Amino acid sequence: MPATLRFGLVAACFAFANVGFAQSPVAPVKSITVHPAKVELKNGDDAAQLIVTATLADGQLFDLTNEAKYAVAAGKTASVTTTGRVVPLANGTSEITVTHGAQSAKVPVTAAHLGENLPLNFTNQIVPIFTKLGCNSGGCHGKASGQNGFKISLLGFEPELDYQTLVKEGRGRRLMPTAPESSLFLLKATGQSPHGGGRKMDPASDEYKIVRRWIAAGMPWGDEKDPTLTKISVYPDQRVMARQRTQQFAVYAHYSDGSVEDITRRAQYESNDGEVAVVDGAGLVRTLSLSGQAAIMARYQGMVTTFRAVVPLGQKTPEWTFPEKTIVDKLTAKKWRELGLVPAELASDEVFIRRATLDITGTLPTPKQVTDFAADTAADKRDKLIDRLVETPEYAYFFANKWADVLRVKRRGERERAEGTFAFHGWIREAVASDLRYDEFARAVVTATGDETTNPPSVWFKEIEKPEQFVDDVSQVFLGQRLTCAQCHHHPYEKWSQDDYWGLAAFYGRVGRKEVKMPSNDPNRNQTRRLIVFTKSSGGVTNKRTQKTAATKPLDGQPMEVDATDDPRQKLADWMTDAKNPFFAKTLANRYWAHFFTRGIVDPLDDMRVTNPPSNPELLDALTKSVIDNNFSMKALVKTICKSRTYQLSAVPNDFNKHDKQNYARYYPKRMSAEVLLDAVNQITDTPQQFSGLPKDKHAPTRAITLPDESYTSYFLEVFGKPQRISACECERVNEANLAQALHLLNSDEVQNKISNGGRIRDFIKPDDKRPDAEKVTELFLWAFGRKPTADDLAAAVGHIDAAVKKSGPGAKRTAFENIIWALMNTKEFVFVQ
Repeated sequence: MPATLRFGLVAACFAFANVGFAQSPVAPVKSITVHPAKVELKNGDDAAQLIVTATLADGQLFDLTNEAKYAVAAGKTASVTTTGRVVPLANGTSEITVTHGAQSAKVPVTAAHLGENLPLNFTNQIVPIFTKLGCNSGGCHGKASGQNGFKISLLGFEPELDYQTLVKEGRGRRLMPTAPESSLFLLKATGQSPHGGGRKMDPASDEYKIVRRWIAAGMPWGDEKDPTLTKISVYPDQRVMARQRTQQFAVYAHYSDGSVEDITRRAQYESNDGEVAVVDGAGLVRTLSLSGQAAIMARYQGMVTTFRAVVPLGQKTPEWTFPEKTIVDKLTAKKWRELGLVPAELASDEVFIRRATLDITGTLPTPKQVTDFAADTAADKRDKLIDRLVETPEYAYFFANKWADVLRVKRRGERERAEGTFAFHGWIREAVASDLRYDEFARAVVTATGDETTNPPSVWFKEIEKPEQFVDDVSQVFLGQRLTCAQCHHHPYEKWSQDDYWGLAAFYGRVGRKEVKMPSNDPNRNQTRRLIVFTKSSGGVTNKRTQKTAATKPLDGQPMEVDATDDPRQKLADWMTDAKNPFFAKTLANRYWAHFFTRGIVDPLDDMRVTNPPSNPELLDALTKSVIDNNFSMKALVKTICKSRTYQLSAVPNDFNKHDKQNYARYYPKRMSAEVLLDAVNQITDTPQQFSGLPKDKHAPTRAITLPDESYTSYFLEVFGKPQRISACECERVNEANLAQALHLLNSDEVQNKISNGGRIRDFIKPDDKRPDAEKVTELFLWAFGRKPTADDLAAAVGHIDAAVKKSGPGAKRTAFENIIWALMNTKEFVFVQ
């Protein structure tokens, strides 16, 4: 469903749901205040949204905008709707009295220039109407091919094009200044003439009046001295709201001449979490049944801002304390108290060692590791476990695989590229193992020159062939920004323009690429091709908007001078890795947090924009500071996160956090990734995995997490979501369950062969293995779940073995153990990290 249609349906449903909706303060009203303190209506098109706020006896703020009563002295200058919107009636001054019960407040109001034919500006007053009504959306006339022969720019980002199209295209047939009401544009928009998009405006609406006046005035473009929009703001910008409540906000446009205009009814709105709060077209927010936080985006003329609704659970909570083990805990606990959440209990030792070992090394702990850890009485044993895990070869392989995904270490089925992918993957693994500073890691990739034999990160440029790819991947991987939209038009949800996009692309302008033929190590080949990356003394990138050479400019920065001896990418790396950079360290902190907690503090993890704010800004800022303070150490970041009490919470919910999805008051279980699950199946069955061409490694010779690129054929990995590395987005990895996955674990030949022919079964049925069956069952549970079986589990498993032997003889014991392994592997407890 197109976003604009979805937005329209949500707004329509919300408007319907609010018919007759009323709310009452939960405590006595101590006083009321009104924003703005005075209203100045500057012309007949102007209007103002009042925000009436009650301060309750308990100190809480409560919105009364839709409940208050409004009266205008003499009633001639202006009128106020029941929703608090002030509209002018005649020139003059007056006073609005706002009352609620025994409380009241007065607001002076002035109206001027009514009846005057004031000048209009197409960009400031007409284009926003097209956006508000959805005319220039991607599903209507704003798409690349337009709609039914009429095309305007997407979301009004190119007003010059829109003006030419409306006024001059088709010999001006759409507009009729001599009879504005007969203009085809208005006839279609009001439904008086057939229109595929349906009725968009009412003849009595503000939008209709402004467009009609513009047409009657001869469709002016505006004066070059007219003010331009510099920013938009929202009041209030945040409120703590109970569930099933409403909050009105107002939006203001700030112009270059210092003037401010109320645009509440002209801006566009969208909630980033429709389960917590929704918004209608007038800026009225309604919270729903879930607690949490929602950001309401307001967009106007390419500018965006947000209103944040914080929705506590609203229930009386028991007293609780929370030990602060790392900087994480103070800030998560602060957020829980704000939202009325109660953290889960501490996870058991058995649960924790399995969770930490899988999250840090992608590996199941052995039964001995589990039992030894559980028996250890040292107070700091969890910290020591984490310290040990980040020094293992498996940690280096596991996180190398993570970085290889987003850095697109990809062979593309070309045998001659294997040397490069192996070298690049090996370099990443060594960087992770040696804890290479993250700023040096990023610099090495972005500024790489040479070839795989001299500088393995240069292999990245085998995939990064164009400036557009350079921008998209650098911004998404290292800056947490999805800039792809800004290549062709202003970003619809951010401040980034095409000039910002191509300014970043200009850093790629001097990258030179040359393929040379080299002697091959392959006895069946005489030569192979190798890509050499170098820096040219000149070169640039064309800005597609201006068709001129783009200025070399970082995001939110000034253009940089680059002389003939410079590599522009070094200047980019200098800016990017600076401790003051607002994106770089924060992106790493959020990416690693998302790895351990299933979702980022900003989610999606690489979409860090104003309109998608963090669920806990203070926590993200603190983690970012810790990255910088720890000299960009990735191991230190892992320890900060995993040693926190927050990470060690149980996944078992309580009555106060069971609906929490964004504040980490409990551990969110997640499915093992494809490689980890395949390795786990191999571990529990004791089956070596065969991957042809994989380098020999005594530490991890048969592990899926060690695969250097995407070229290894495995239906198991494919069906469980291993990415093909066609983009820099972690979203390419699919962890959602599907039927094919269930069927593969249940009845595939691959899994059955591992169970039937693996070393685990062979060991269990050896004549010299005299261990009781109960002990063997316990070992299987420790492998699969990281815990011993319950009494009922053990009785059921041993009973199954005894029944099989009794019915079919001793030879049936093998089948019985196979059945138990199969049953354990097909449980959620095995497949999920908990």
